[in-house]
Amino acid sequence: AMDYERNKALLLELQRAAGTGNDRCADCGDPDPEWASYKLGIFICLNCSGIHRNLPEISRVKSLRLDFWESNLIEFMRNHGNLWAKAKFEAKVPPYHYIPKSRDCMVLRQQWIRAKYERGEFLDTQVCQDPCSAGSREGSLWKLGKGRRQFQKRQFLLSAREGVMKYYSKESKGPKAVISIETLNAMFQVEKIGHSHGLQITYITDGQTRNLFVYHESGKEIVDWFNAIRAARYHYLKTTFPNVPEPELIPRITRNFAQEGYMEKTGPKQKEAFKVRWFCLDSQERNLMYFKNPLDAFAQGQVFIGRRDEGYEVRDDLPQKVCMKKKKPVITLVTPMREFVFICENDKKQREWMDALNRVITQL
Repeated sequence: AMDYERNKALLLELQRAAGTGNDRCADCGDPDPEWASYKLGIFICLNCSGIHRNLPEISRVKSLRLDFWESNLIEFMRNHGNLWAKAKFEAKVPPYHYIPKSRDCMVLRQQWIRAKYERGEFLDTQVCQDPCSAGSREGSLWKLGKGRRQFQKRQFLLSAREGVMKYYSKESKGPKAVISIETLNAMFQVEKIGHSHGLQITYITDGQTRNLFVYHESGKEIVDWFNAIRAARYHYLKTTFPNVPEPELIPRITRNFAQEGYMEKTGPKQKEAFKVRWFCLDSQERNLMYFKNPLDAFAQGQVFIGRRDEGYEVRDDLPQKVCMKKKKPVITLVTPMREFVFICENDKKQREWMDALNRVITQL
């Protein structure tokens, strides 16, 4: 019992020790990790420990507080730790490779952990891939068809060198779409697509944002596609903006929507009936798009959101001429052209949308 308490205290001391990196999860950066892999010598959070548990050949986990730790394991943890592991297993992570955070979906975190420890993809011995060759890929993905009825297998081709992504159907001789890497974006959308490997690809065609919804049965394959798109985008950005420093380029490779979900909207006269629509806020493009259905290929409309000094504003009340029988959480988006009125599902959603819209208005 004395050993148990003493070793637990030593372990918690190690977890908090300055200059070790042990105070954050070695894999997703979550603060105060409560678990550790005694085979790898790293401190990890509860979520990542679940992924490690499924890889017994490379990792074995214990709770810092609930499990008994033998003295030799404490010594092993002391000689290793998170910064040591980062230097070894993340020695050569390419700049375009997406490093997941704790809020990211399971498949991204799973493949990051497997790539690091199981496949050793970023060890010092590995040759760093050129983004141009890493941004070239060919293979099939399941793509949601017209009318959102079913997913069909389609052949995709990505070429960083040509600056395009294309996809083909069985019947078509030529490509169904040729997508410029300049406007290409990809984000994981597990809940929206209803598949744990669901990926949303967006691009601009004829001035409109077009959505493609795809997945692959293999987690590794879909994450490889995502990182290939990132490599192609990185190559494009480096070539197009050679003087822009790397820390500014990286966030522009791909992005998630700043906010999305259902709101109700009325028409330009503000007398029309409110209709439920699915909204997506793209902070990089400063666009608020709305769709009849979350899985629609094209938006029904979009609102550009400029800066406060250009006359854009977000309010939590109604314009003077609009009345409602029942008090509901509303947002009025003021633009130089007109005022847009939205009803939110609840007060929490209203605050989230207002915060997200205000962030776009105040960004340069």
